[in-house]
Amino acid sequence: MGVSRALLLLLCLGTCLGALAAEPTPLPGKVRAASEEWADYTQADGQGMGWDILRAVFEPAGVRLEIRSVPYTRSTGLVQRGEVDVQVGAYRDETEGVLYPQWHYDIDHIYALGLASKPAPTLATLGNYRLIWMRGYEYNNYLPNIRRFNEIHRAVGILPMLAHDRADFYIDALMEIQDVLSKADNPRQYRLTPLINLPLYLGFANTANGRALLELFDKRMEILVKSGELKPIFERWKQPYPFDEHGKPPKP
Repeated sequence: MGVSRALLLLLCLGTCLGALAAEPTPLPGKVRAASEEWADYTQADGQGMGWDILRAVFEPAGVRLEIRSVPYTRSTGLVQRGEVDVQVGAYRDETEGVLYPQWHYDIDHIYALGLASKPAPTLATLGNYRLIWMRGYEYNNYLPNIRRFNEIHRAVGILPMLAHDRADFYIDALMEIQDVLSKADNPRQYRLTPLINLPLYLGFANTANGRALLELFDKRMEILVKSGELKPIFERWKQPYPFDEHGKPPKP
């Protein structure tokens, strides 16, 4: 009789421990997000379309958005080390040790900016030109046949490099190129050429909080895209909506 009771107790204990182990990690009260400061997207003052999207995803679930503005390469290091929960504006699987969700939240419309006097580039001819882009963006991993490129640290030198024929084209997302072009004395001197659309992801830290937030993100995005609740955010910032009726990005 005593042995039977002992076995029953061990069985109950094992069941309880198994139930505890199966319990999901509770959601943290905040999501710490790091991003480069992009005008009208992830500004240091908390304004911008990117921040609005993240608030719509997380805050109705009781997770407050906490932002941190750093250069893109630093945001990568912070999420790898678990010092923040998410990195904003990443391409899927670009960084080792970082977790990526099923859902993207936006699309980078990648363009080439060059002098209007030069032939317009295509994906087939892009490798024939001298290209520049911001340090850490690694467009050579996403564009075909790239041979000659330089990474630059500051946007202020882009237009002079193009104007003085030290580079043929500057590659970046449309919003960033429009910001650069807005500072040109003669914008008509330059031409914008569309190249490719790349889905944008949040990169999550490989931590308990990061994994819990990733799961929440995918659940919330499925709800928000199907309901169309994110559309007004894109309309407010005058940006194209990145999902069709099936929740897939439009074709480039």
